[in-house]
Amino acid sequence: MTPPAPVEEVLKRLALSIPDPGMELDYRNPFELLVATVLSAQTTDKTVNRVTPALFRLYPDPRSLAKAKLSDLEEILRPTGFFRRKALHIRELAQSLLQSFSGTVPDTLEELVTLPGVGRKTASVVLAHAFHKPAIFIDTHVGRVCRRLGWTRSNDPEKIERRLAELLPQNLWIETASRLLLHGRYVCLAKNPLCTRCVLSDICPSATGS
Repeated sequence: MTPPAPVEEVLKRLALSIPDPGMELDYRNPFELLVATVLSAQTTDKTVNRVTPALFRLYPDPRSLAKAKLSDLEEILRPTGFFRRKALHIRELAQSLLQSFSGTVPDTLEELVTLPGVGRKTASVVLAHAFHKPAIFIDTHVGRVCRRLGWTRSNDPEKIERRLAELLPQNLWIETASRLLLHGRYVCLAKNPLCTRCVLSDICPSATGS
């Protein structure tokens, strides 16, 4: 059985190939990042970035968004897909922020996941990028890369998160999760991964075909 890819070597190579693993969603504050991350479900960050300028120009804070007409939100969000559900979610999210947190985005996982439309992954993204708190966010890209590297066999995001927390020092959680996400998004694709362009191909058990 081929051993998993060595963690330290993977981290070293990804640091060279992705030196600046920044967030690709555009945002100016925790509220905008929270809403944008909710909207990014089942669409691309580029698509979300096309609609959020108009959205936040009209609804720059939870109070204004909480009062928005669903039909107006749906029209803005139409390009993102599932726009009716997303319009409802972000309005309910804004209302919940007002009711439960006085309009301020909370900075703990336990509080964030109580908000409508906010799961553990979204909460972790906000903790990491808006509040710079140690967090590991697991999406389909991160999970896929971890499985191909042999770090886990699980499809369960929480199990993958726990496994990465075991493998990584806490001070590397954010940047490593970010690099794994970007590597999965642009190189380690779900279909037809670009192994010939991958900096990990010679140490990846999946790329070697073993």
